[in-house]
Amino acid sequence: MQALNDLLAFQKDTEALAQVSGRLSWDQETMMPRGAGHQRGEETAALESVLHARRTDPRLGDWLAACEGQEMSQADAAKLRLIRRSYERSVKIPERLAVELARVTSLAQGQWAEAREKDDFAAFAPVLSRVIALRQEEGAALAGEGTPYDALIADYEPGTTAAELGAIFDAMRPRLVDLRARVLEKPAPKGAEGSFDEAAQMALTREIALAFGYDLNRGRIDKAVHPFSSGSGDDVRITTRTNPEDPFNSLYSTIHETGHACYEQNIDRSYALSPLGQGVSMGVHESQSRIYENQLGRSRAFTGWLFDRFRRAYGDFGIDTPEAFYAAVNRVQKDFIRTEADELQYNLHIMLRFDLEQQLIGGTLQVGDLEEAWNTRFAADFGYAVPKPSLGCLQDVHWSLGLFGYFPTYALGNVYAGCLHEALRADLPDLDASLAQGITTPATDWLRDNLQRHGGLREPRDTITHACGKAPDAEPLLRYIETKFSEIYYL
Repeated sequence: MQALNDLLAFQKDTEALAQVSGRLSWDQETMMPRGAGHQRGEETAALESVLHARRTDPRLGDWLAACEGQEMSQADAAKLRLIRRSYERSVKIPERLAVELARVTSLAQGQWAEAREKDDFAAFAPVLSRVIALRQEEGAALAGEGTPYDALIADYEPGTTAAELGAIFDAMRPRLVDLRARVLEKPAPKGAEGSFDEAAQMALTREIALAFGYDLNRGRIDKAVHPFSSGSGDDVRITTRTNPEDPFNSLYSTIHETGHACYEQNIDRSYALSPLGQGVSMGVHESQSRIYENQLGRSRAFTGWLFDRFRRAYGDFGIDTPEAFYAAVNRVQKDFIRTEADELQYNLHIMLRFDLEQQLIGGTLQVGDLEEAWNTRFAADFGYAVPKPSLGCLQDVHWSLGLFGYFPTYALGNVYAGCLHEALRADLPDLDASLAQGITTPATDWLRDNLQRHGGLREPRDTITHACGKAPDAEPLLRYIETKFSEIYYL
C-alpha cells in the first residue's frame, strides 16, 4: 500500500533525526566543553524546529487517513498507532513552544550541574522557573479534558494517570514505612572500607556490563554527573560515575544503565528507526534496569560471585565472606541520594518527587519555596534533615531537562520488575546456580525473548501482561522486598 510505504519512509527519517538529537544530549553530558552551553542550546533548538515540522507535517494526517481500515501486519498496525499518537500530540504544541523548550532545557542542564557543584539552589531557581512555565504551557495545550500533569505523564507512560499512580503508591507506602522502621532498629551490616581506585572501578564496571550482555561493539561506557543511557538500535551508550569512597555506586549505576541499554539493543532489528524500535515506555524501561540492578545484581547468588571479583579488583576491602558482602550490598541506612538508595527506601524517594512535581506543575508550589518544601517533606518521610541542596532538591537532573511526569515511572518500573521477577523465577527454578557463576544469560535471555525484543509492539501494561501471563500489580514487589530484608535483618 503506497500510503503506508510513504508514511513509514517519512517516519524513518524522523526517527533518525531524533537519534541525532539524542546524541547531542549525550555529548552535552559527557564530552562537550563547559563553555559551549549557549551554542548547544541554539543547535538543539534548531534541530527541534526541524523535528517539530516533521511531526506535524499535514501529509502525516493524509497518510494515516489513507491507511485507515486497511489490512496489515501486527507490527505495521502498531507503528500506525504510535505515529498517530505522536501526530495528534505534536499538532497541539506550537512550534515556538517546542523550540523554546529545547533551547531552555539545554541551557538549564548546564546551569543545574554548576549549581549542584556549588550547592547553590538560588542560582538554578530562575531557569527552573522558566522550564516549569514552559512545561505548564505544554501540559495545558495537551490536556484536553484531563489535567496538565496527566498530559505530561503520557510522554513517559501512556495510558496512566496521576490518580492511578497515586493509588498504587498509597498502597505501597505503609508496608514500606513499617518494614523500614523495623529494619533500622537492627544493627546495620558492615560496609566496604578503604579507598577504591577509580580506574579499577571503571574496569570492573566494564566487566560486569559485559556479564549482563551489553554489546560494546554497539555501545560505550563513559562518565557523567548523573548516570544515564542514550540511543537505540546499533548505537546505545551508557554512563556511570565513580566515588573513591564508594565502589557500589559505580557498579550498580552501571548495571542499572546496562538494563536500559540491553533493552534497546535487544529489540527486533527489523524495527530499527521505526516507532517500534525503542522501549515502549519509561515504566517498562525502568523494569529492565531495576530487575538487572536489584533482583539479579543484588541477589545472594550473584553477589557471591561478585565478592571474588571485588577482592581481585581491590584486595582487602573490609568484608570477609560472601554472605557479609551480600548484606553490605543490600544495606539499609540513612542516606539522601535516590540513585544510591536501597530497594526498601527507593520508592519513598520517588513518592516525594511525585508529590512535589505535581504541586509545581499545578502551581500550588513555587520554585522559590521548593528547597524548603523538599527539606520539610524529606524530614517527615525519612526522619532526618537535608544538610545541603546537592543532597536534596539539586541531586537529580530531571527537572532541569523538563522531565516532569518522569519520576513516577521509576516506582512503576519497580512494580513491573517485581512481576517480571516472579514470572522469570517460575520459569527458571535453577537460575541461582547460573548466577552463582556470574552467568546471567538464562535471565537476560528470558527478558529478551518475553519482553525486550518486542519494543513498542504493545502498549506498556500489555507488554508486562504478555511477558508475565497476568496483569501487573504491586504485590509481587512487596512480597519480594519483605522476604529479602526480613531474611537479611533477621526480622
